[in-house]
Amino acid sequence: MNVIVSNKNQLLLENLGIDVIKDMNGEFEVDEIIATFQNFFYQRMILDITAIKNYTDIVNLQKLSISLDMQKLILLLDGTEATSNPTFLSNLVSMGIYNFTKNVEGIQYLYNTPNTYRDVAQFHRLDATFGNAAMANPKAQVAVPVVEQAPQQEFYGTRVIGVKNITKQSGASSLVYMMKNELSKHYKVVGIEVDKTDFNYFRDRDLVSTITSEIGSVINKHNDKDVIIIDINNSIVAEGFCQEVLYLIEPSIIKLQKLMTLNAAALQGLKNKKIVLNQSLLSTSEVANFEYEARVKVFYNLIPLNERSKKLSELNKLLVKLGFNKQQSEI
Repeated sequence: MNVIVSNKNQLLLENLGIDVIKDMNGEFEVDEIIATFQNFFYQRMILDITAIKNYTDIVNLQKLSISLDMQKLILLLDGTEATSNPTFLSNLVSMGIYNFTKNVEGIQYLYNTPNTYRDVAQFHRLDATFGNAAMANPKAQVAVPVVEQAPQQEFYGTRVIGVKNITKQSGASSLVYMMKNELSKHYKVVGIEVDKTDFNYFRDRDLVSTITSEIGSVINKHNDKDVIIIDINNSIVAEGFCQEVLYLIEPSIIKLQKLMTLNAAALQGLKNKKIVLNQSLLSTSEVANFEYEARVKVFYNLIPLNERSKKLSELNKLLVKLGFNKQQSEI
């Protein structure tokens, strides 16, 4: 059985000739659609995009893609420039929304023959993928952190955090593994790596390896988790799904020199980002010097950690600063 959510195209969708178990007509907040169907069993959802309030805001569609199964969704676009331009269509593909069309014939075709990534790859423009800031989850309002103090509120909904190496081999995979272990004491967590298989060596069923073209579907599959931590590697698409990203720099002289040799402006692009000095032995004064010379602000200075340890107090200080208040008990 199927569900239909319609608005301006109600009459058009009434004549699809499919079995319908539930239909809604009108303009709805995306949270209302999610709440109605998140635990509702159905075969396909036919969604008129005009039924979503502020549907041109890609954030609303991103919330939908994380909370519902996009493999069951057929999205009817309105044919306007706002939903037909290459950037908008590329963003749909990035979120794992592969079944979209502008007409009834397209709905009937996709109902019987759903698209895979290969069918919509021509719409996917990596250079047009949405940025982190535009993808912030409205349900996850971030309290402004004070250094070494916990924010006064917890986050709600699935929180998607990316980890990315800036200097080569700065420990992103191991840090994701340790963050997952520590957060799992109080939250439902999964770790995901993109375009690599390093997680295989940890032999942990809560660590998942995938590829760029499947990252949206993998995130959807784990939308029941409190936290999803992604080892981004070089995937622009994966980075676009993250509500926030930790950019790792190992501040050894040789690694910084290699980074600057390859890209002299690498650090300039990190202004106002969450920079973590990972595997760092820098003192407070040395961190201050680094910030002055690089013209950036360090979010956290993290010492080398033992990934086999059952309790990582220093890592939990970082997690508390990120807003995970329950981790205070682990410090």
